[in-house]
Amino acid sequence: MLPTQSGGPGAFDQFDLNRVPTPCYVVDVEKIRSNLEVLRAIADRSGANLLLALKAFSMWSLSELIEEYLDGCCASGLWEARLAREKGLAEKSKSKILSTYSPAYRSTEINEICSLSDHLIFNHPGSFGVKQASEAGVSVGLRINPEISLGHDPKYDPSAENSRLGYPISHLSEEQISGFDGLHFHNLCEQNFSPLDKTWRKVEKDLGNRLNQFDWVNMGGGHHCTREDYDRDGLINLLVEVSKKYNVQTYLEPGEAVALDAGILVGEVLDTMNADKDHALLDVSATCHAPDVIEAPYRPALMGDLDKGEYRYLLGGSSCLTADCFGEYGFDKKLKRGDRVAFLDQAHYTMVKTNTFNGVPLPSIALWNSKTDELSIIKKFGYEEFENRLS
Repeated sequence: MLPTQSGGPGAFDQFDLNRVPTPCYVVDVEKIRSNLEVLRAIADRSGANLLLALKAFSMWSLSELIEEYLDGCCASGLWEARLAREKGLAEKSKSKILSTYSPAYRSTEINEICSLSDHLIFNHPGSFGVKQASEAGVSVGLRINPEISLGHDPKYDPSAENSRLGYPISHLSEEQISGFDGLHFHNLCEQNFSPLDKTWRKVEKDLGNRLNQFDWVNMGGGHHCTREDYDRDGLINLLVEVSKKYNVQTYLEPGEAVALDAGILVGEVLDTMNADKDHALLDVSATCHAPDVIEAPYRPALMGDLDKGEYRYLLGGSSCLTADCFGEYGFDKKLKRGDRVAFLDQAHYTMVKTNTFNGVPLPSIALWNSKTDELSIIKKFGYEEFENRLS
């Protein structure tokens, strides 16, 4: 089981959970701003362009704030690319970069993707769409597999054995890379600087002088560079080194780092029972509202969790899936129907992955300003969201 990366409740320690309907994501605008300020400082000191990874955090209601600090977005396909352009997350009029990567592209979508994207990254030298993108004047990039496995878990390790993500660097010839303007790799997941440094040294060793032919190098995401213990000086020094040595523009794609510790998922106890252990049954669901709890798996941090609490409860979701459980947590008093709970660090890889399995309602989305205490419910979902996904 992967460890939680939560840095604690922060300002949410002062938030009254009863202020919002449940289930509900609550995102702190000031924490997002604080993370963005860290990222902007990295960009300014290193000369790198930092792009929001929409696959992790796609909250377009914060587009004005995000555009103030970041250099654009990276998308995983047509729909994310459209969202970035249409919702102001990567406005062409403001010279914001939109970089798109997908392992493969549909023939019916490639022309529109080309029209939206500044960079279009392909999974291997013979990928469909390279010719169309080049003819459309898009800067084309090649994703490589650095073939150095540094991830915590094979499910999240792009360099794992038989990975389909990126072309193996050991297979790459001079002729194969000659038609590409940029190089892309994404090798990390929730990691500090050292794994990135090791990845780059491997890429540099394997490609050598061939790196001189590129206009840009995109080092992907997975960098926890807004975490307090992250070696930001090491990251900045590496970006400067690469840029100067190979005369390239460098890019990073932080997604999770933008929203790290910026959101909570608030739920309510619907019932309690004892079945060998005490259970609290919630109106939030790991399966539907935080699927990485099961997919990773990991035990998310809970606000107020007591390691040595007198009362221990398994917190279970509201679907029929046996595995729909967040884990066991400690409390200083017995839970009862109507009590509120809040899981920490739930702004990233949650809203983008929600589903209505079992007819479980989607959580509302609220914006809270921890500085002014202003709160607004910006989105509520009804039965129509469930109905419209079915036929």
